Amino acid sequence: MRPLEIAILVLNLVAIAGPLIAFRPNARGWAYVPAVNVGLVILHLVVERYRWQMVPAYALTGVVFLLTLPRLRRPAPPAVPGRVRALLVGAVGVPAVVVAAAAPVLFPVLRFPTPTGPYKVGTVSYDLLDPSRAETYTPAPDDKREIMVQVWYPASPAPGARTGPWLDRLDLTGPIIARYINLPSFALDHAGLVRTNSYPDAPVSEGQARYPVVVYSHGWNGFRAVNTNQMEALAGHGYIAVGIDHTYGAMFTVFPDGRVALNNPDALPDNAPPDEYQKDSETVEATYAADIRFVLDQLEQWNAGSGDGRFAGRLDMTRVGLFGHSTGGGAVVLACSLDPRCTAGLGMDAWVVPIPASVVPGPIAQSFMFMRSEVWATDKNKARLDVLYNVLTGSAYRLTIKGTGHYDFTLLPLLTPLAPYLKLKGPLEGNRAIQIVTDYMLAFFDKHLKGLAEPLLDSPSPAYPEVIFDSRQP
Repeated sequence: MRPLEIAILVLNLVAIAGPLIAFRPNARGWAYVPAVNVGLVILHLVVERYRWQMVPAYALTGVVFLLTLPRLRRPAPPAVPGRVRALLVGAVGVPAVVVAAAAPVLFPVLRFPTPTGPYKVGTVSYDLLDPSRAETYTPAPDDKREIMVQVWYPASPAPGARTGPWLDRLDLTGPIIARYINLPSFALDHAGLVRTNSYPDAPVSEGQARYPVVVYSHGWNGFRAVNTNQMEALAGHGYIAVGIDHTYGAMFTVFPDGRVALNNPDALPDNAPPDEYQKDSETVEATYAADIRFVLDQLEQWNAGSGDGRFAGRLDMTRVGLFGHSTGGGAVVLACSLDPRCTAGLGMDAWVVPIPASVVPGPIAQSFMFMRSEVWATDKNKARLDVLYNVLTGSAYRLTIKGTGHYDFTLLPLLTPLAPYLKLKGPLEGNRAIQIVTDYMLAFFDKHLKGLAEPLLDSPSPAYPEVIFDSRQP
């Protein structure tokens, strides 16, 4: 909850419960508390802005104020003795405060972890069309593959610049996310209040001449912004981080002209026979990998001066990392096996069952880290992942994070404390899971893209007892 929201609920509790414990329950001073709270609600609406979860608190504030208004105008002897009256009001009012607090507590305004690096973060989005590839997930034969990418980068924002929102087209994307995690469609309408740590269109920082590049690939039904915290962490530490919306594999892709492409369930039908499902999943993962390689092509062109010129000469394309979650993690393995521009790869619960049999025998030359949740560590995916781990010829790391679920690698568990009951997370506290994932991710790329010494990757760390750590060096 936000500060003024907490203050509104606390003052309601004081106005209702205060006379219960006060020496003088009928003192006129208690009548001023609801009046102050009305002013606080007005301030909240201006500064923090309205959200539906606070409607019960707004209503309670109004009711308490109206009930005490006569005492503000002229004190009168109460019809019921003070202590009895206070008990009656408290018996109804205190439960009302609890009810009013429920919705804002269960559906908080998401707060992003502040990046720990030395740089502020800028962000910009691009609509990319690949004329060389047909779009296989639409019926129109002339459609070409079109994706959205968002870039987070070290920046020098102007004084007074404001950070940007988390999601585009909240009127569409909020209900889609809510339904996906089994909530009512209106449950995340307040997501428009979420501010990131990123400054839209800020100039690229002059702190370094060139920055290493990291590209992110989301999972099936994911989206580029679902790992915004990790992208901001990378940019804050001196990387140019690029997130892809894999059109029709993403939960949604919002284009600048207003078009919205939703996930295509026919691309990966749950009820397909096993052989057909395997074929479909291989096609999806190959499409993701091709998107990644296309983005690398675009980055090389931007670096040479094409596009808006923002990144001309600023990308160190000799130091390129890829990372992904679930389907995106498998696509990273595939892309690295095919593209020597990949220096290092990281898979978070990487779905590797769809990786073609031709890739599995290896060798895979790049340094790799596989992070696994406790759930997926015992899944059928594990056997294939272990085979891939054993054919890595570069530095290899394998982590299992105890107490985590598949979505603990994303921001989804932070949307609501109900996340464990919605099967969005494991028992490990959400911010702790994010800290572990971010710290190991940064250590991995700092070592293998920047050449920094990273003791965290040398052995199991007592600072992270939740992590089962295994590594192998060439």
